[in-house]
Amino acid sequence: MAIGKASDFVIYHEQFFGGYSEALEQQSDIFNEASRGCIALRTNRLKGDYEQESFIKNISSLITRRDTTSTSAATDLAMTQGEFVGVKVMRKIGPIAQTRDAFRKIGRDPGEMSFLIGQQIGKAVSVEMANSAIRATAAAVKAFHSGGMLYDGTAGTPSHTGLVSTLAKMGDQAQRVECWVMHSKSYFDLVKQAIADKVFEVAGVTIYSGNVATLGRPAIVIDSAPLIETGTPDQYLIMGLVNEACVLQESEERDVVTDVITGLENIVQRIQGEFAYTITIKGCKYDIANGAANPDDTALALGTNWDMIAAVANAGKGGPGVVGRFD
Repeated sequence: MAIGKASDFVIYHEQFFGGYSEALEQQSDIFNEASRGCIALRTNRLKGDYEQESFIKNISSLITRRDTTSTSAATDLAMTQGEFVGVKVMRKIGPIAQTRDAFRKIGRDPGEMSFLIGQQIGKAVSVEMANSAIRATAAAVKAFHSGGMLYDGTAGTPSHTGLVSTLAKMGDQAQRVECWVMHSKSYFDLVKQAIADKVFEVAGVTIYSGNVATLGRPAIVIDSAPLIETGTPDQYLIMGLVNEACVLQESEERDVVTDVITGLENIVQRIQGEFAYTITIKGCKYDIANGAANPDDTALALGTNWDMIAAVANAGKGGPGVVGRFD
């Protein structure tokens, strides 16, 4: 059991949860309004390991030609159901253990230390949620290859022409793409390309306004590992997402407890927590048989665990969006 002795703190519940909540509220770099609702974060208590919602599938050949010269029997069309499936992932905090003696030695206010550790945990929770959202969404978007949702631009680095080609994969539904999610390398490649364009409307915006032209959509820049495909050279994904492409729901009550441990040479304070959230991807259902409950990062990142609902996806246009792959 590793017990810290150099920088002790005592957890005060009120101060701890104050810092924890404040950090979660502030860390909204990719959630909700920041991504125009493409990656949404909500609170919704759910039982079990999955969120399942049924829907009526689109009826094929619903409208057909009527033959005015015939009196033969018409064939009935059946209504069928499908389902959306999201998966719940369970997470833990800590445990963290420190001696009270070390806390006394640094002479810090217990309330202050509790608030700071709460903020640190809140930040870590937010980052972990963001990475899981990108991991699952990237896997699902790439799984829509059969629907033509991938633009392979690996012949070069990202460019505005490449963004247009990626966006074009949505065809007449391109206006539904609300934001881009990209690695910082891709973003700065776009900065360099914008300057090299030597077009005032592009280079001027980049140089004088500090913005990169991204076809009127915000760019969420985050150095998340799921946006990198390791190779020689590495390849980087740029995702163009529609509204609510990925929805995270904090689906269980957070449970953070503290414990005073006696019987040791020094009195020890321990903190440990648990929480869970459910991930759903637009136009997809989580494959329960393949992925199983409480998937790890590897399972979340497998496209085969996110099945395209063909009746909804409309050759990919009903899914989470499009993706471009660049050097």
